[in-house]
Amino acid sequence: MFQNSLFIGIDPTAAKKPFVFIALDDHLLPIQKGSTDLPGTLSFLANQPNCIVAICSPLQPNQRLMENESIRRAVNPSLRPGRWVNYRLCEVILRKHRIKIIPTPSKEPDCPRWMQKGFQLYRQLQKMGFQPFPTENAPYQYLETYPHAAFTILLGHHPLPKQSLEGRLQRQLLLYERNVHLPDPMRFFEEITRYKVLHGNFPTDLVLIPNELDAAIAAYCAWLAKHNPSSVSLIGHPEEGQILIPTKEMKPRYESHRW
Repeated sequence: MFQNSLFIGIDPTAAKKPFVFIALDDHLLPIQKGSTDLPGTLSFLANQPNCIVAICSPLQPNQRLMENESIRRAVNPSLRPGRWVNYRLCEVILRKHRIKIIPTPSKEPDCPRWMQKGFQLYRQLQKMGFQPFPTENAPYQYLETYPHAAFTILLGHHPLPKQSLEGRLQRQLLLYERNVHLPDPMRFFEEITRYKVLHGNFPTDLVLIPNELDAAIAAYCAWLAKHNPSSVSLIGHPEEGQILIPTKEMKPRYESHRW
């Protein structure tokens, strides 16, 4: 079981081809990456002998569990009455550690389009026989990731804005130094010459775009879940969706890095 597994990170977007994906093998080699629609994504997954799919989207709308006092009492530090009722438990936990996350609305039509795309993907995976991680001996499993939290935890501080070139370089360097076989982002600086700068010809093809980097960190989290399960944990409540994070214990709070 799980020989020659694939670890597939999928980042839903609101684009025409809304699913950006990267597939890593057992040796952290990228096997395939790209963007496609829902049928294309499902066709790709159906052709894999076994895989763990990490999706950068909530499993489902907020189930309003934070209205339950017994669940609220389990959060440390304690919550003030009336606060955080429109969040999932996993989102409250991240916020308590100063990791920002968009709250998931309780009604699907109120959710952003990229979240709705994620809900559609989860439902189709469940119809195909995918099981939630961890399900013993299940060849097809899915889990929820949150790229910003994963990058923040592995860096030990908040990353630079992901749309910026420096933020993309930072994220790709983190993955590269963790043996994910992406292009060495430091080559970007080796390729810069006075002529290229003057003509605006920057070697940006050496650096993944933000959605690809989010898919890559998700795939890496799926790889950790199998190869180093002691380095990951699930936060939140299983009834509404848990987020897998690449640590057993978070820092009390994550700060922005001061340069």
